[in-house]
Amino acid sequence: MLYSMTGFGRAEYQDSEKKISVEIKSVNHRYFECSIRLPRKFHAFESEMRRVLKEYAARGKLDVYVGYEDHRLAGTSLQYNAALAEQYVRCAREAEQAFSLQNDLTVCRLLSFPDVLKMEEEEADETALWEGLEKALRDAAGNLREARKTEGIALKSDLLEKLAEMNGLVSEVERHEPDIMEAYKERLREKTGELLENAQIEESRIAAEVVLYADKICTDEETVRLQSHIRQMTEALNKGDGIGRKLDFLAQEMNREANTILSKAGDVLTSDLGVSLKTVIEKIREQIQNIE
Repeated sequence: MLYSMTGFGRAEYQDSEKKISVEIKSVNHRYFECSIRLPRKFHAFESEMRRVLKEYAARGKLDVYVGYEDHRLAGTSLQYNAALAEQYVRCAREAEQAFSLQNDLTVCRLLSFPDVLKMEEEEADETALWEGLEKALRDAAGNLREARKTEGIALKSDLLEKLAEMNGLVSEVERHEPDIMEAYKERLREKTGELLENAQIEESRIAAEVVLYADKICTDEETVRLQSHIRQMTEALNKGDGIGRKLDFLAQEMNREANTILSKAGDVLTSDLGVSLKTVIEKIREQIQNIE
């Protein structure tokens, strides 16, 4: 199956104590790259998350966002520091006696002093946290994989159409080559006749010149290689799964052959066909950049 590197996936896990949401978006990239944003209590799971994500994506840049809601009374508890409160009270009484002041310390004021009361986050069950996170992560990654698969199907269809168009252009170059030779032969006969005042020129001499010219502009090797590359790319597209780099290499080879055809072009039509080939190949290369 052919997969694109562009897609989006989202999933949630929820129970009586918590809600975990995971969003993943991906774009094309030469290698696998992953950026993860998650709450502090999930930091210990980052490396394991990367391992899981590699099961669903071989290439591409993934941005992962993890959201967390704790339903256990906000997941915190209030802690009373009795020893510190006792020190505050003792200091207040000493000041009262030392300066003959009224001690107006109340319970509410005492509890408002720094660090007498502290909000502490309750220790979470890491096993339960990871189980919920992994479930949401795998569901989101699976949805991402399906989105990439859907786009991959569209990419495959488009690329096959472009390869068929390219194959038609290559066939046209092949069909046109004998016409180029014949036209050159006629021009050569006319020019030599004019130069030698219509004297008869041996056909063998003209044929030899045509052969030399044919060696310079012959595109047989290039068209044969292009057809081979087209077949290989078509087979790879039908096979699918992790073929992006291979397709990129084949597209580079196609472009090289098209450049050679252009450099050998001996007439306007072949030149136009060469330009058309390069245009289609460039469109193919752009699409291939999105394939995993």
